[in-house]
Amino acid sequence: MLQDSAVSQERSSSIRRKVTDIFSRDEIRMLTERSDAMGFAAVGFTWGVIALAFAAMAWAGAQPLIVAIPVFLIAIALLAGRQLALAILMHDASHGTLFKRRWLNEVFVDWVCARPIWNDLKKYRAHHLLHHSRTGQAEDPDLSLVAPFPTTRASLVRKLLRDVSGLTGIKFFVGRFLMDAGYIKWTVANEQLRLPADDQTLISRSRMFLRNVTPTVLTNAVLFGLLWALGHPWLYLAWILAYMTPFSAFVRIRSMAEHACTDTAADNFLNTRTTHAGLIARATVAPINVNYHIEHHVMASVPYFRLPLMHRMLRERNATSAPPGYLEVLRLVSSHHAA
Repeated sequence: MLQDSAVSQERSSSIRRKVTDIFSRDEIRMLTERSDAMGFAAVGFTWGVIALAFAAMAWAGAQPLIVAIPVFLIAIALLAGRQLALAILMHDASHGTLFKRRWLNEVFVDWVCARPIWNDLKKYRAHHLLHHSRTGQAEDPDLSLVAPFPTTRASLVRKLLRDVSGLTGIKFFVGRFLMDAGYIKWTVANEQLRLPADDQTLISRSRMFLRNVTPTVLTNAVLFGLLWALGHPWLYLAWILAYMTPFSAFVRIRSMAEHACTDTAADNFLNTRTTHAGLIARATVAPINVNYHIEHHVMASVPYFRLPLMHRMLRERNATSAPPGYLEVLRLVSSHHAA
């Protein structure tokens, strides 16, 4: 069931309560308790699936095409899904919820999760916390991700085709180069803000770029080196291919599900959406319980492994309704009819 505006309006006065009006202090303490063990489990599982995807492709490389092609396609999709999982792990660490110990959130996750996918935890945190404080408002830095919706079905298909064809990936790579060189403001959204030149020279920009890109180069060099040592250096191309193609589509679908076509009110129960995720969705567009997005925005201090429990508690207290599935969301965001 998609958001029911009548129900939303009826509940709006009670939904805009403090968290302590919904949960007791003991419940809040329980829900927000972090765990290093669960943090390591999430990071280990993510890289474990990546390793299995590489192993499957290495095996398929020696098989007939009728076997190799479907294995490669599935493995590329799994790689892209785990690349998104690395981004979600970075997201959770930016809130300080993935691990108990600050160093693990700040440093370990930055190098093991953020840098391999050309990201930066500190820059991401500054961007993302503003999104939380101004969700759906004009100052929301992520607004450009969902502003075009609803759109027509043809327009959505074109967007997804640009993603899976690699065009969006090329645009992303160019954008990251310009961000790391200080030409445009760092962002994970679509809107690009050109930075003033000030006294920057080509040499100073080159130094800035090298300083910013070095961690990504180092972490990817380690990944390439491991694949080389295992006798399959060509598998690194699959890592790049996954990042350039289905990863962009998965990020787009995840973004649409979270905030597209929701209310513009400053109310996290109305401007955010939780989406039901089955096995395929969890493997691709909804890793690490990121689909429990209302829960995350209502109380961002809740770690990923307790979001399902928080969702059940909210449902039991009639604070939120049954979530739609991803196909329902795709129908909603492409429901605009061309004139």
